[in-house]
Amino acid sequence: MVNIMFRWLIVPCLLWLYPSNSTNTIYEKSLHPFYVSMVDIKHNAKEKTAEVSIRIFTEDLENTLKKYGNTRIDMVKPTNKAIVDKLLNDYIQQKLHIKLNDKPVNMQYIGFEQQLESIWTYLEIKEVPTIKKVEVNCNLLYDYQEKQTIIFHIKSNGKEKSYKLDNPETSFKVNIEQ
Repeated sequence: MVNIMFRWLIVPCLLWLYPSNSTNTIYEKSLHPFYVSMVDIKHNAKEKTAEVSIRIFTEDLENTLKKYGNTRIDMVKPTNKAIVDKLLNDYIQQKLHIKLNDKPVNMQYIGFEQQLESIWTYLEIKEVPTIKKVEVNCNLLYDYQEKQTIIFHIKSNGKEKSYKLDNPETSFKVNIEQ
């Protein structure tokens, strides 16, 4: 709520006080001052799967997919959801690689949904009886924003580990047992 009030009340006043002819105005900076995405990897012991959820700001994802797929993308009201699903899946499969317990895994694309100002994308890794080690190589949105940060949360067997990648850093390894 505070963010909305800031945008509607404070920013126009700043624009009036500090007009700018450049394309990088105070208003544009206040709309999106940071570039953070989040990846959750949760082990589902009952189903023996790993559930991967990726949260990306809608505007960032649309701009990235536009550049990646060389076409305009509307994630909120896609004209052809199948095309958006394919483009999103292809992009994620190219940019996010995961090894569980020292073995590369295949992620099955489930779909996406919009929540507030972001898009949640869901993938699943089958046949995962346990997660002891996780190795990630990821450069999601690095081709869009050089200040991109990706925060990872990994949950398994009641334990949680977190890790942060700042562009250009692309990989990390974590042992869940420790």
